[in-house]
Amino acid sequence: MDADTPPSGVRAGRGQGAAGPWTISSALLPLLPPLFFLFLLLVAPGAQAAGYEVSGARERKRPRAEGKPGVGSGDRVCSTCPTVQPDMINVHLVAHTHDDVGWLKTVDQYFYGIDNDVQHAGVQYILDSVISSLLAEPTRRFIYVEMAFFSRWWHQQTNATQEVVRNLVRQGRLEFANGGWVMNDEAATHYGAIIDQMTLGLRFLEDTFGNNGRPRVAWHIDPFGHSREQASLFAQMGFDGFFFGRLDYQDKWVRKKQLRMEQVWRASASLKPPAADLFTSVLPNMYNPPMNLCWDVMCVDKPIVEDPRSPEYNAKELVDYFLKLATVQSGYYRTNHTIMTMGSDFQYENANMWFKNLDKLIHLVNAQQQANGSHVNVLYSTPACYLWELNKANLTWSAKQDDFFPYADGPHQFWTGFFSSRPGLKRYERLSYNFLQVCNQLEALAGPAANVGPYGSGDSAPLNEAMAVLQHHDAVSGTSRQHVADDYARQLAAGWGPCEVLLSNALARLSGSKEEFAFCRWLNISVCPLSQTAEIFQVTIYNPLGRKVEWMVRLPVSKHIFLVKDPNGTVIPSDVVTMPSSDRQELLFSASVPALGFSIYSVTQVPGQSPQAHTSKPRSQKSSSRILTIQNEYIRARFDPDTGLLVELENMDQKLLLPVRQAFYWYNASTGNYLSDQVSGAYIFRPNRQEPLLVSRWAQIHLVKKALVQEVHQNFSAWCSQVVRLYPGQRHLELEWTVGPIPVGDGWGKEVISRFDTELETKGLFFTDSNGREILERRRNYRPTWVLNMTEPVAGNYYPVNSRIYITDGKAQLTVLTDRSQGGSSLKDGSVELMVHRRLLKDDRRGVGEPLLENGSGSGLWVRGRHLVLLDKARTAAVRHRLQAEKELLAPQVVLAQGSGTPYHPGVKPRRQFSGLRRELPPNVHLLTLARWGRETLLLRLEHQFAVQEDMVGNLSSPVTLDLRNLFSAFTITDLKETTLAANQLRASASRLQWTVNTDEGHTPKSSPFQLDPASVTLQPMEIRTFLASVQWEKDG
Repeated sequence: MDADTPPSGVRAGRGQGAAGPWTISSALLPLLPPLFFLFLLLVAPGAQAAGYEVSGARERKRPRAEGKPGVGSGDRVCSTCPTVQPDMINVHLVAHTHDDVGWLKTVDQYFYGIDNDVQHAGVQYILDSVISSLLAEPTRRFIYVEMAFFSRWWHQQTNATQEVVRNLVRQGRLEFANGGWVMNDEAATHYGAIIDQMTLGLRFLEDTFGNNGRPRVAWHIDPFGHSREQASLFAQMGFDGFFFGRLDYQDKWVRKKQLRMEQVWRASASLKPPAADLFTSVLPNMYNPPMNLCWDVMCVDKPIVEDPRSPEYNAKELVDYFLKLATVQSGYYRTNHTIMTMGSDFQYENANMWFKNLDKLIHLVNAQQQANGSHVNVLYSTPACYLWELNKANLTWSAKQDDFFPYADGPHQFWTGFFSSRPGLKRYERLSYNFLQVCNQLEALAGPAANVGPYGSGDSAPLNEAMAVLQHHDAVSGTSRQHVADDYARQLAAGWGPCEVLLSNALARLSGSKEEFAFCRWLNISVCPLSQTAEIFQVTIYNPLGRKVEWMVRLPVSKHIFLVKDPNGTVIPSDVVTMPSSDRQELLFSASVPALGFSIYSVTQVPGQSPQAHTSKPRSQKSSSRILTIQNEYIRARFDPDTGLLVELENMDQKLLLPVRQAFYWYNASTGNYLSDQVSGAYIFRPNRQEPLLVSRWAQIHLVKKALVQEVHQNFSAWCSQVVRLYPGQRHLELEWTVGPIPVGDGWGKEVISRFDTELETKGLFFTDSNGREILERRRNYRPTWVLNMTEPVAGNYYPVNSRIYITDGKAQLTVLTDRSQGGSSLKDGSVELMVHRRLLKDDRRGVGEPLLENGSGSGLWVRGRHLVLLDKARTAAVRHRLQAEKELLAPQVVLAQGSGTPYHPGVKPRRQFSGLRRELPPNVHLLTLARWGRETLLLRLEHQFAVQEDMVGNLSSPVTLDLRNLFSAFTITDLKETTLAANQLRASASRLQWTVNTDEGHTPKSSPFQLDPASVTLQPMEIRTFLASVQWEKDG
């Protein structure tokens, strides 16, 4: 059966999820007497795959002890995996449910079982039922994944029920896989947000169950393609293996034929093996049960009837079928162990139905060993126990070094549309990541005063949880129903509020002045009530980077001239620019902000003066002899005066001149044709023709030239416009595009792209980032591990672009940085395109059941975003795009106030500038995380943000050593412990299963003894190091 085809009886669909505010409901009511529960818990044989302790007569073998923060490895509780038969095919049955954190219903609707006419799903009842069924029979096992749901359910249970569950976890009968807050998407997610959501879920498990609850395997059974960076992160978190369900149908066919359904993923070109090596297993049936073997309340398959007197007797038939199925399936794998997923979307609400039939199946199949000499042994198991058996086989495994994008589940069915679906939500998520890091940092710098202060109770947790929910593979991916997408946005908005209170408390303490702070959430549409009405106000700019930044502040203001003073009281240059499209005014001034700190600028309206009008050049004015350009000291951009289009880009500093034509196009979304009835939808991208249509061959233009900015405003149509912009000192060209509402009155769904055409000879190659981190080479119409039969030359060459895409001829490089995740490609040499918006009239039949219309207020959604274009020599390009991408991701946070505050502490003079660092971080070091962890503990992550040999001129790709002593000015580190990436294991005692890879030439790299010296912390290229720091905050004043 095809991996992406639901088994008979399984409700067709795709499943996904989210999280929200917890409430208390009735406790779990056991189906059996409590004393019987206690008896079962005392006598159950137990099986914690995490411990890898083997029961029966088998050899006992464990990896080296793995500690956890604050708990020695000797305290770890180990249980047992089930006994297997060494000379038989062992079929590991994995009972599971896949609970989407939002998809067709909202998170709360899924948890409580609301709107079951939309989809029958109630997570609270699933967990109630599973616990009762596990207690009824001690050999049963179950795995659970999504902590957004489990944590909510857990907090609603009685102490007695919680203790019952703890015992099940201790015995390995309830095992957690993956353990993140959600099962995150892998295409549209940024690595920082992935790490955050995994840390949130794994910390809940650590706090609740200790080492017993730590997942040993990553479990991504539903995401629509798999990134190399995701595997690298999982390896650095300490996972022993990775299981997933979806991969390209052609890839799967080849893997089955070549016995490569399991191999070691070498997930980093920079990190020394086995740091980013991860054993990876492709599940045989996506994540569904085999055909005819689904025994859920939502399935229609027949239960096992073992009474031969019954006219419905089918036991022998099902056993014979299962034996054949197990034999065939095991033929695609290399050991005598094979795995079967027994569950699917929101299954096990009546867990007894599943377990009763699985009990019968196990008994009947294993009875055939004695009756007929069968060599098939079937058992309840878990992914971790299955993985342990594979590791014991001591085989040599092949290695994979690319990724699993793009994913297609059939000819003409490429899941590359979701790379760009719901661009507004994708931007809101990325903006919220920026704001959350600012919130976390200020909470760490200000200490307890950030949480309780003059503005009330500040809290980073609500936004942290909302952001975790947004990483779900139907959230930031844009593949939920509209009302669910609205609910995701609601959760983000609700999380911003407590963080704004926290920022207010922290800024008041750190600056020494209590102000009436105002947060302008609508600056992207040039709306900020305070700056537009006040005659005098102050602007606080906080910089979350570990280095000083120069940042151009833009604020909407009234029609006046303004005087701007820096933190020292010195008047600095400023401009007021009139926006041609709206006749609104924006105040511009360049702010210098110290590392991990803030600067406070004052703005005063000059009475009786108004700004000069902008200079404009309408498109109808022809002057082919006149060159239309904007430029600064580094970059010059030239435009065709007749068409208004960008035609040339010059890097004057590096003496590079490149003809570049940029324009907007749209693909007519397919509604099916004679080749396939597949249409474009939320998941699928399928244009009805390979060549896109121009939005317009020319643009009406307005030219704005001021001392602090030069802009070309391009109007392509009623629904497509762009501002091409240069600031002084800027080494890139900024393109701020506005698209929408996309018209669909002609009956054509449209997928809009921005395309850059150059004369670079790129030989079919282009490059994209992997979750914003390492770079992967892409080749048109090609896959590295199999011969591709390309059925969709456009959609089949699209890849996820999380932060950048570039092309190069080996001498010059054109890089485009994005402000959100988008789909992108190079469909012909010298060309780069990015999809900025899509609006579709058909559902692509992947379960959502509604078209991707995004009607917004009625006529459709309009979206604004930015592309940053860099032209560099190939040898120096990485330095430019790495550092600029970091600035884009963690942009300064602007906070306004009237400026008439009162002292935070009487007698202590307020300060107008502050840095949380005593010395700046080197350019190749990124402060990935600085956040509160406990009352006197902070979570600190430092990252080397360059790959091996990426900087071919300087030394930014070399190892870098830091002294963490006295690095921070707001607190002193009194103790430092290093952990794995998700902060749930001490690095000194952590270990993983080791695998032999056929590229290692028979030797496995040995790790050197671990020692931590805070005075000498070395980061290798692309390495992230994670610490728990005990701190003492500096006293006020």
